Amino acid sequence: QVQLVESGGGLVQPGGSLRLSCAASGSIRSINSMGWYRQAPGKQRELVAGITRGGSTNYPDSVKGRFTISSDIAKNAMYLQMNNLKPEDTAVYYCNADLWSTDFKYGSYWGQGTQVTVSS
Repeated sequence: QVQLVESGGGLVQPGGSLRLSCAASGSIRSINSMGWYRQAPGKQRELVAGITRGGSTNYPDSVKGRFTISSDIAKNAMYLQMNNLKPEDTAVYYCNADLWSTDFKYGSYWGQGTQVTVSS
């Protein structure tokens, strides 16, 4: 079994910063890529940052220059530094990992989500 656990969400004022963390554990053989997604009420889940095992990253224009994704492969961990937060960044943020399990199955796994609220 594979578990992804997010932490670091909360309430922040516009212009503030937050750092999200994701820890993957369980029957993990190797992680191919990881990503942060978010879902605001009434909207579809969207990718906000992705990172491959090789370290390549990608961001949508809406967060480019404000959000930075990083990972620690040895610890199966991923982080999202969010700066200059805006009210429209308010959403539940989810950690995702595409990985091989120890029984050689490839799958996509999700965390339970962490709420980020940007409000004055």
